Amino acid sequence: MVNVPKTKKTYCKSKECRKHTLHKVTQYKKGKDSLAAQGKRRYDRKQSGYGGQTKPVFHKKAKTTKKIVLRLQCQGCKHHFEIGGDKKGKGTSLF
Repeated sequence: MVNVPKTKKTYCKSKECRKHTLHKVTQYKKGKDSLAAQGKRRYDRKQSGYGGQTKPVFHKKAKTTKKIVLRLQCQGCKHHFEIGGDKKGKGTSLF
């Protein structure tokens, strides 16, 4: 985890608040991939049976650091939004 504060006071845009409130800060995480998605079903069907790997496997990984996206959730109305996507320098804060 990166060195970001657990809470941050910032403006909430929701209809209930529309003022500066305390927000809970968490790191954005990707959701679990659905097994019912059309591409996944197609891929699984193609992979089944004999014949080995049918699609190219990606090997050109170059980036060593990921861009950090923070999810801020209002503690009053639970409205949430994401900020960031910028690379974080070593030992620096995001805001």
